[in-house]
Amino acid sequence: MKIKEVRISNFRNYKDDTTIDFNDLTVFVGRNDIGKSTVLEALDIFFNEKNGIIKIDPEDINKENKSQGNNNIEISVIFQDLPDSITIDASNPTTLAEEYLLNNDGYLEIKKRFPNAGKEKVFIIASHPTNPDCSELLLKKNSDLKKALGSIPCEDKTKNASIRKAIWNHYSTDLQLDNIEIDVTKEDAKNIWEQLKNYMPLYALFQSDRKNSDGDSEIQDPLKEAVRQILNNEELKNKFNEISTVVEMKLREVSTRTLEKLREMNPEVADSLNPVIPPAENLKWADVFKNVSISGDEDIPINKRGSGIKRLVLLNFFRAEAERRQAEKNVPNIIYAIEEPETSQHPAHQRKLIEAFITLSEAPNTQVILTTHSPAIVKLLKFEHLKLIKQDDRKVIIQKIERSNLPYPSLNEVNFLAFGESDDEYHNELYGFIESESKLQDFKQGKSTVEYIKLKNDGSTQNIRVIFSEYIRHQIHHPENTRNTRFTNDQLQESIGLMRDFVRSFS
Repeated sequence: MKIKEVRISNFRNYKDDTTIDFNDLTVFVGRNDIGKSTVLEALDIFFNEKNGIIKIDPEDINKENKSQGNNNIEISVIFQDLPDSITIDASNPTTLAEEYLLNNDGYLEIKKRFPNAGKEKVFIIASHPTNPDCSELLLKKNSDLKKALGSIPCEDKTKNASIRKAIWNHYSTDLQLDNIEIDVTKEDAKNIWEQLKNYMPLYALFQSDRKNSDGDSEIQDPLKEAVRQILNNEELKNKFNEISTVVEMKLREVSTRTLEKLREMNPEVADSLNPVIPPAENLKWADVFKNVSISGDEDIPINKRGSGIKRLVLLNFFRAEAERRQAEKNVPNIIYAIEEPETSQHPAHQRKLIEAFITLSEAPNTQVILTTHSPAIVKLLKFEHLKLIKQDDRKVIIQKIERSNLPYPSLNEVNFLAFGESDDEYHNELYGFIESESKLQDFKQGKSTVEYIKLKNDGSTQNIRVIFSEYIRHQIHHPENTRNTRFTNDQLQESIGLMRDFVRSFS
């Protein structure tokens, strides 16, 4: 399964219900403290259920909503690429569609609500039967389903899925379908959610500022994530089950012999005791490998090295993952979320890292989510990869980057929108675009001029009058001419702003 959309409400600066659509590679850009990391952290809370990096806290409730009595944080994920078959009770295979667990658009929508930022309640938003004669079947046990079935023909009354299907088929013309919330944290429905979790993608969040300890640091995370993925392999799960079965058999032999001996001495006490052995699915195999690490010379953990070295190892983990997931078949579903991958990296490394992320996102069952403050990173991407986050009157707005929505279709334009400024290259693009549209004279009309010292081919100079955008253009094109005062960054941004306004006026 893959993320199609995410909805966040009442979580930090996401005051109102905000919908974000996702691609295989999604990159959030925007100014500091605008809500980029909030999206990644909301997903960590959703997928990892307090076992991830982020722990939900009452301070996460939007302050304005809280003052008005709204204390419910809601995080919803809409999934696509759904499994062909699922098992939600016992060993009865069925489908999400047959169980009426898809929303109006045919996707699996799961909402998690956190009252007072506390224990989660989980709902499936689905177009589900509401006719009293065939509603809430998913909450019924086999005996109750048989009562509801009555005399309706059914292929196999031992299978809940088969009974539900028979009942719903009987009322097929009067199901009274409605998009409702199905509470799967209720006691009778918990098994549905426990089974559905087996089909959820793994979610791995890598943050740029992680605590620097031997046991839990950003450099250890790739290895721990590798353990999670390896242990999620179906073949390995079967082997672990075989091991646990043998261990359980041996333990029962030991406990049985012990109780037999105890019965010889005190039958009453022996009869009151029973061996308790956890089932295989409850065994925490990941704990066996919890101390995996990478060490440098003399067994010094690499997380004691500089941040650049730590991030370099992380970079190459993703490069290796991209190759591995492209080559392997039947890889598990995974979402990699990485904050500011450019941190502490040389520009050449940044390029390799982005290339790895693009390749990784093209692998089967894989999604990559990034945040970045780097205009250089933005220029390595495509428009469809980018999501611009901005705030308008305390409301977070997620803007899809489309060429048709831009005054001038350039990734430099995206950088200007995201970070409020751009560079010489964008100034050149805008000036050249105005010139190519035969609008340069119109742009110059009515603007004041400054003196520019022009350097001729024979080494002589000529003083000419130009508008300031042209003054900057000349300096960018002729860096060898040092006879003029260099323009400032503020002047560059002002000129870019004037040209953007002009382009927008005729685009």
